[in-house]
Amino acid sequence: MISKKIFGKTKRGETVTEYTITNKENESIKILDYGCIIRCLNVKNNTDSFTDVVLGYDTIQEYEEKYDTYFGAVIGRYANRLGGAEFTLNNKTYTLAKNNGNNHLHGGWVGFDKVVWKEKSTDDNTIIFEHLSPDGDEGYPANLNVTVTYTFTDNGELYIKYDATADNDTIINMTNHSYFNLDGQGDILSQYLMLNADKFTENSAECLPTGVITDVANTPMDFRKSKKIGEDINKDYEQLKNVGGYDHNFILSEGTGLKHFATAYSEKTGIELNAYTTQIGVQLYTGNFISKRTGKNGTEYKENYGFCLETQGFPNSMEIPHFPKPILLKADKYHHETLYKFNVK
Repeated sequence: MISKKIFGKTKRGETVTEYTITNKENESIKILDYGCIIRCLNVKNNTDSFTDVVLGYDTIQEYEEKYDTYFGAVIGRYANRLGGAEFTLNNKTYTLAKNNGNNHLHGGWVGFDKVVWKEKSTDDNTIIFEHLSPDGDEGYPANLNVTVTYTFTDNGELYIKYDATADNDTIINMTNHSYFNLDGQGDILSQYLMLNADKFTENSAECLPTGVITDVANTPMDFRKSKKIGEDINKDYEQLKNVGGYDHNFILSEGTGLKHFATAYSEKTGIELNAYTTQIGVQLYTGNFISKRTGKNGTEYKENYGFCLETQGFPNSMEIPHFPKPILLKADKYHHETLYKFNVK
């Protein structure tokens, strides 16, 4: 069942609508058309009550003013960082916003996270949002037509589908920036995580991939067996010191269809999250830069109070010759899917 209500108005005077999908178990997800933000995700826990497992805010003003964390938003045109805030395509160099030091981050000053999307369609458990990003938007070439589809099933499955076409060659790398906390509050360091990833892309001190691909074996980056997120986070390891914890792209196995890439678990609530994607990478981010703030219902948020599993193409991929390129040709279609499935273990 889908219901909707007015959530507020942006500083530009645009009306923001909140959509709620409720399944047969009375689990629910609340999504804003502003940034396609996942604001709440209430799933069953081991006491047969519900835990909201994502971070967020109560007002549109907070989302506009505290945008630095990108809580729950769809990111585009290009998720993560592009070194030097420029890229070359078809022998032409495009200059983008430098909104992260010398680099371009998450689509620029007004990326997909900061626009009000249009409702394309809804049914019992699915909402489709659409957006036209015009040629030159934040410096990117081509008119880009984008849709994001959210489906929340009776089995606690959240499907996110990303589709796009362009009237000229361009680049695209979309993701969702939800911060998960399977306890519902507090830090996430005692929650367990497993990642099906043998390798990761090393970062510079600017959190920018250098092009070096490293095996996770015998490093704190090894999540191939489930361990507490905080078990190795403070180890004397350059990659952790560079970004104050985990903020790295892990390389996933290639192949078609949805691939299982992660399992997270909370002993406190019994909630288990299994994640699947068609993408080639996932950015594990442990909320290292969340400054102290107030979130939903007066809940305190700060460093390490949420973790992100941002499915994506490789960051800085236009600058690194051997990284797969996120190029969308005029005649092609962009399509990726991610599934987050919740259950009580």
